[in-house]
Order: sequence, then C-alpha cells, then structure tokens
Amino acid sequence: MAQIGSFVPAKSARIGVVDKIFTRVGASDDLSMGQSTFMVEMMEVANILKEATKNSLVVLDEIGRGTSTYDGLSIAWAVATFIADKEKCGAKTLFATHYHELTKLEDKVDGVKNYSVAVKEKGEDVIFLRKIVKGGTDESYGIHVAKLAGVPNEVLKNAKDVLKGLERKSMLGEKSIEKEEYKASTGQLDMYNYKIAEVAHELDKININELTPIQAMNVLVKLKETAS
Repeated sequence: MAQIGSFVPAKSARIGVVDKIFTRVGASDDLSMGQSTFMVEMMEVANILKEATKNSLVVLDEIGRGTSTYDGLSIAWAVATFIADKEKCGAKTLFATHYHELTKLEDKVDGVKNYSVAVKEKGEDVIFLRKIVKGGTDESYGIHVAKLAGVPNEVLKNAKDVLKGLERKSMLGEKSIEKEEYKASTGQLDMYNYKIAEVAHELDKININELTPIQAMNVLVKLKETAS
C-alpha cells in the first residue's frame, strides 16, 4: 500500500520496497482446460515458488485444502518451509491456514511468527473480535461460522456430533502412535493400533441414550475383550 502511495492504517511502520507481489487467495475450476480447483491452486503455488524472491511479498490463503488432510498438510508445511528458507526464497509472506500443526513451525524455522484472529467465547457462542493477536490457536470455529451463515440447527447439531467422534478417534490415534513408537524401540510387534481402531469403530455405532444398564455392561465387556 505504501509503495503505491496509499494510506497505511498504522501508527508507524518499517516498509521495504518489494519487487513483485504474489497472491493465492482463492481458486476455481477451469473446466474448459480440464483442471480441478486443486490443480489450479497448485499451478498458482508453483508459479509463486519459482518466481518469488527475497524482495517479494507473498500472500497465501489455505494451501492444500483441496485434497486429503495429510496430503494438504504435507504440501502446506513444505511450501511454508521453502518460502521461509532465505537461501531458497525468503520472501515476506502472509500465510493463512487452518492446519493447526503449522503453528509448530515457529519453534522450528527462523523467521516464522504465529498470529491469530482474536475471539471471545460466551457459553456455546463465539464473538469474532476482528483483531489480530500474537500467537497461534488450536481452534477453527468452523461450526460457529456455519451457524452465523444460517446453516440449519439440525445440521449444526449433527456436525458437532461428528466432530466429537473425529476428535475422539484422533486422540486414540495419538495414543496408538505413542504405543507403536515404544514397541518399535523395544523390538516388539503388537496389534495395539488395530485394536484401538476397532474399539473406536464399535463406539461410533453405539447410541448411549438407547442402552439399558444391562446392555451397557455387555458393551463394556465386549470392548474390554476387543482391547485386551
């Protein structure tokens, strides 16, 4: 903004001259060329990584969201570390993402700093303060945004239930990874990961509100046998 003579809404600023400005803040299908949204996104990213210099300004939004979670996270992580490397690129960059794992880069890569949008939680409601504060966050508030957009309550409730199930599986998965790492270090082979996944699958099929006390006891016995 300063470089083109525009007003900069700040009390003070140290601003260097940039040679180019690159943005990737949205993509769409190019059906006539047979290119998906993700392909268009990757083509834009490829161009930025090839052309940006240490004097460039890069604005990236949600890299990797058009593919599977692990693929997308891997790509976003690799892109961020490539740009942050002063020998490879080193451009001044704003990198917006919902991959919470990327906040770990602040401790791993020089020059990376975390900032997040401030929110105020009031019960189950969230107020977006429209302020950027220092530090990362492990919350996305996607369901709250859906609520603000007018998504039906029935869908929101279902989304919350699904989210709880996924978070539970994620926690179980983390525990299984720790167990696997321990077993690997001691040279032992076990079926811990498989059993945890099987238990999680069985839990997803259970409606607690419909269980009688006897049925609940039988379920616990079955799950204990599966995990043992």
